[in-house]
Amino acid sequence: MDKLAELFQFGQPKSAQQKIKGTMVIQKKNVLDLNDFNAGITDDVSELFGRGVSFQLVSTSQIDSSNGIGKLSKKAPLQNWISTHEGVLTGQTTYGVEFDWDSSFGIPGAFFITNSHHHEFFLNSLTLQVPGNGNVHFDCNSWVYPASKYNRERVFFSNRSFLPANSPPALTKLRNEELRNLRGEYDGMAETERKECDRVYDYDFYNDLGNPDKNLELSRPVLGGSEQFPYPRRGRTGRPRTKTEPASESRLALDMSLDIYVPRDERFGHLKLSDFLAYSLKSVAQFLVPELKSLFDSTPNEFDSFEDVMKLYSDGIKLPDNPILDAAKNLIPLELIKEFLTTDGQKLLKYPLPPVISNDKFAWRKDEEFARQMLAGVDPVVIQRLQSFPPRSKLDPEMYGPQISCITASHIEKNLDGLTVEQALEDNKLFILDHHDVFMPYVNRINALPTTKIYASRTILFLKKDGTLRPVAIELSLPASEGRESVRKVFTPAEEGADGALWQLAKAYVAVNDSGYHQLISHWLKTHAVTEPFVIATNRQLSVMHPVYKLLSPHFRDTMNINALARQTLINGGGILERTVFPGKYAMEMSAVAYKDWRFDEQGLPTDLLKRGMAMVDSSMSHGLKLMIEDYPYAVDGLEIWFAIVSWVKEYLSLYYQNDDAVKSDAELQAWWTEIRNVGHGDKKEETWWYRMEKVEDVEKAITTIIWVASALHAAVNFGQYPYAGYMPNRPTISRRLIPEEGSEELSEVVQNPDLFLLRTISNQFETTLGIALIEILSRQSTDEVYLGQRATNEWSGDERVTEAFERFGMKLKEIEKNIRERNEDAEKLKHRCGPAQLPYTLLYPNTSDVSHKGGLTGIGIPNSVSI
Repeated sequence: MDKLAELFQFGQPKSAQQKIKGTMVIQKKNVLDLNDFNAGITDDVSELFGRGVSFQLVSTSQIDSSNGIGKLSKKAPLQNWISTHEGVLTGQTTYGVEFDWDSSFGIPGAFFITNSHHHEFFLNSLTLQVPGNGNVHFDCNSWVYPASKYNRERVFFSNRSFLPANSPPALTKLRNEELRNLRGEYDGMAETERKECDRVYDYDFYNDLGNPDKNLELSRPVLGGSEQFPYPRRGRTGRPRTKTEPASESRLALDMSLDIYVPRDERFGHLKLSDFLAYSLKSVAQFLVPELKSLFDSTPNEFDSFEDVMKLYSDGIKLPDNPILDAAKNLIPLELIKEFLTTDGQKLLKYPLPPVISNDKFAWRKDEEFARQMLAGVDPVVIQRLQSFPPRSKLDPEMYGPQISCITASHIEKNLDGLTVEQALEDNKLFILDHHDVFMPYVNRINALPTTKIYASRTILFLKKDGTLRPVAIELSLPASEGRESVRKVFTPAEEGADGALWQLAKAYVAVNDSGYHQLISHWLKTHAVTEPFVIATNRQLSVMHPVYKLLSPHFRDTMNINALARQTLINGGGILERTVFPGKYAMEMSAVAYKDWRFDEQGLPTDLLKRGMAMVDSSMSHGLKLMIEDYPYAVDGLEIWFAIVSWVKEYLSLYYQNDDAVKSDAELQAWWTEIRNVGHGDKKEETWWYRMEKVEDVEKAITTIIWVASALHAAVNFGQYPYAGYMPNRPTISRRLIPEEGSEELSEVVQNPDLFLLRTISNQFETTLGIALIEILSRQSTDEVYLGQRATNEWSGDERVTEAFERFGMKLKEIEKNIRERNEDAEKLKHRCGPAQLPYTLLYPNTSDVSHKGGLTGIGIPNSVSI
C-alpha cells in the first residue's frame, strides 16, 4: 500500500522518476588549436572547483506559464571531463550526462547548455535515450563559448523539423528568440564591431576591398548600394571606417587575415584548416609574393621556351636563401611542403604536372582542343549559339565603334564544310564565344595600366559533321582613343608562316579574356558572391528547426569563411587576383557591372542553356530539352545532376508543404525570401523576375537553383582550374602587348620565333608562378569534403521519410556516376569527352560513392557547398 500511495498524489497518478542517459560528443579547444596548450589545463582546473559544463532539457509538451517556454529539467553536469581522453585522430571526445526525468515531462525538444570553463569547445552532438521513446538526437555542430561571453543562454533543438505553424508550442518562443539572437537584436549587438565569439549574421556592402589609408593607389570603389556598381551583400564585420574614405571599412593587417570576422560556426573546421588552405593562402600572399618578385626582378623575368615552362613541374624554381622564406616554410603545413618543396634541403617551388599536358604536351595548341574547352573546360558556361550574322554589339557606337562585327561570310565560309553562312545558321551549326561588350568599355583603361594590353574579342565556331567544334574566325577590337581610331582585326585558322603564328596569338588573346571572365564572373560573382546573401538570410530568418534550413544548411558550409578570406587576400586592392588577372585594379568593379545583368531565375541549368541558345524545348527528349551540340559534356552531365536535385527537392518539400496555402502562411519562409530580395540582393529588389513565393512550385524552383549554384555549378567552374589552367600557355591570364601590325619589326619577330613571341606576350614568370600557386590551392578537394548526396552525419534528420528520400537521391547520383564513366569511355563517338588532350570530363562527377576522405587535386567530385 505504501508503494501504491507514492504513485498517487491528491488522487492523481504520480509519474515514476527515471533517468535519461545522454551521450555528448565534443572537441576540446586544446585539441583543435594545437597552439593553445593552456586551454586544457585551465578547463580541468575549473572542473576541480565545480565550474564545469551543465545542461537543462526543455520539454516539448509541458509549458511553464511563468515564462512561456517548455518546462525545464533539473540541471545536469557533464561527467568525467578530466578523466575522458579525446580520440587521437578526430579530436572527438564522448562524455556521459544523466537527467532526472518522469513521463509527464514528455520528450525533450531542446536543451540549454552552460559552459563555465574559461575556453570554448566544439559541440558535435547530444543523443538522449528516453525511456519508452527511443533515441532523441541533437545535431549541434557549434562552438560553445564560456557563458560570460553570451547575453543569452545557448539553446539547441532536436533534429526534428517543423514549419512555424506546426512547431510545438513549448518551443515556439525559444525558436523566435534564437532567431532574434542571430540577427543581433539583443543589447544593441547589431551595431557593434564583431568579436570572435559572436554569432551575429548581418549585411554590408563590399566596402573593404581598398586600403586608402595605406596608399591612395589602393583605393577601390564601394560595390553595392549604387546604380553604378550594384552588388550582392557580404557578411558584416563592423570594423571601423577608414580615415581617408569614410564610406570604406578599414582592413585587418595581413598577418591577422585568419581572424577576419565571420560567425564562429561559419569558420573552417579543424580538418580543413589543417589541409593548409588558409595558411597557404596567407603564406603565398605574405611571403612568397615579395620573395618571388625580388627573385624575378633580379633575373630575366621571362620564359624563353616551352621547355622553360615545363621546368615548373619537373625541376622547379630554386628560391634564394632567406629567413623570411624559412618562416613561410614553417607556417605551411606538411601537405603543402610535400607538393611544393623538395625534401632534400633545396628550396624549390615545384608544381604537379597539370592533366591538360600529361598525355600530350602540345595538344592544347590544336584548334579542336581550344574549342572543346568551351564545352568541357573550366568555363563551359559562356559559349552561345550564333543566331544572326554578323554578330552585333549593344554598346554605343559613338564611344565604342561600329556595332556590327567586321567578320564577313568570306572569312568563315571556307571552313564551313561547303555550307553558306545562311545554311549554317539555319542548321544551328554556328556558335560564338563573345567577350566583346563585357570588356570593351574597360579596354582603354586596362591598356593604360603599365603591363597589360588586351582586346575585346569575338570567336566564331562551327559544328562539324563528326560532332566536334572548330574555331573559324576571331575578331579582336579596340575602341577609339586619343590619337587613334577604333581597331578591328579578323584572324582565321592557319597552320604555317606569319598567318599561323598570328592565329595562335589571336587564340591566346581569347584565352586571356576567357580566363578573366571566368575568374571574375563565372566563378567569383556567379557562385561565391551571389550565394553569400542566401547564407546570411537563412541563418537570420529560418530556424534550425525549419525544414528549408535543414535542406539548405550543408550547401552553405564554409562559404562565408572562404569569401571573407578572399576579400582579405585575393580580391582586395593589390591582392593576388589583381596581380595575376589582366583587369588589375578594375577587376572587381567589372564584376559589379556584370552583376547588372544577373537574374536569379536564369541561374538554373535548363533556363541558362535555353537563354544561350544551346538547347531548345523538345518534349520528346528525356529532360524536355534538345541540346544544339549533342556532345556538350557540361550540359549532358549537368542536366542529369539538375533533374536529380529537382526530384530530391520536390520529394523533400512535399513532406512539409501539402498545398500553396502552407507556403503563404509560413512566416519564416516569407521573411527569408523578402530579406533576400530587399536586402541580400537589395540592388535587384525592384526586378519583376523574382519568384513570388506564393506556391510550392516557387519554393521548389528557388531551392533547386540555390543548391545547383552552390554545388554543381561551383564544382564545374572551380575544380578544373589546375587541370586546365595549371599550364599557363593553355589559359594565360595576362597579355602584355598588342598583336603586331603588318610590316612591323614585331611581325618579323613573330615569323622568326613564334613560340618565343607568344611567351613574351602572355604572363611572365612571376605572374605565372603566383597564378599557378593560387589555382593549385583553389583546385584541391579538402579531406573532410562532403559531396552532393552525402551528409556530415547520418542523424541530420529525425524523420525516416526524409532519410529514405535522401538515400534515393544518393542512389540516383551514383547511377549518374556510372553514366559519366560510360560516356567518357566512349571517346571515339563523343570526342568532346576527352579531346586531343585526352583529359576526361569529370568535373560534374558527383563522387557520392566516395567516403575515403582523401582529397587533393582529383578533378572530380561535387562538394555540397562553395567552400573553396
